[in-house]
Amino acid sequence: MLQRLVDDDVLVLTLDRPEKRNALDLELCRALQGALDGAVTGPQPVRAVVITGAGSTFCAGADLDGVYGDDFREAHYGMLGAITSVPVPVIAAVNGPAIGGGTQLAAACDLRVATQAARFAVPTARNGLAVDPWTIRRLAHLVGGGHARGLLLAAETMDLGAALASGLVQREGDLTDAIALAHDLAALAPLSLSYAKRVLGSPHLPDDDPGLHAEFLACFASEDAAEADAARREGRRPVFRGR
Repeated sequence: MLQRLVDDDVLVLTLDRPEKRNALDLELCRALQGALDGAVTGPQPVRAVVITGAGSTFCAGADLDGVYGDDFREAHYGMLGAITSVPVPVIAAVNGPAIGGGTQLAAACDLRVATQAARFAVPTARNGLAVDPWTIRRLAHLVGGGHARGLLLAAETMDLGAALASGLVQREGDLTDAIALAHDLAALAPLSLSYAKRVLGSPHLPDDDPGLHAEFLACFASEDAAEADAARREGRRPVFRGR
């Protein structure tokens, strides 16, 4: 259902429902949310997360046998919320088609690395369903209004080339490349990454929001900022501890 692997300070989560092309059901959504909620508070806290799919599909979307109940919708959007709220970078390693809920899952992540086999689509207009306003705005923010209209109103499919050109995908690569990127991010200052992630994910908050301002100032006052300064003067790489 969900494979969990900790590689030093990187958590790799693999959707593993090959018989359903890794489609999301209630159990898988809850498992993903649980893994993300414990990513930084569990016995093995990590500094970056990679989400991918087993086999040749990233995620075929929601399992249509169970999407019509309130329980699934709550679990689905709770899982997407966990991706955006966990205070570490989350990378989608898109190894194949990401359809419907699969595109939502990839879009919720902070960065996307994808192979030539990747395909993105949100065909809700073909099945009478809908995605929530957050997803629509998130897609418009990531790919621009024109591409978002193509995905949502024309039910178009975006291949890797279009995804790279639009900014939906940041890098071409496979799971190994995504994990390497995650390790690179894990070596950066955690407070700086957490702050940037929160601002990027909260475009509705004013610039003078007290919480954001406090996080901004905390970066400058952190031990990590002092460590970066010391490392620069000593000619070595800084070792950040997230405090």
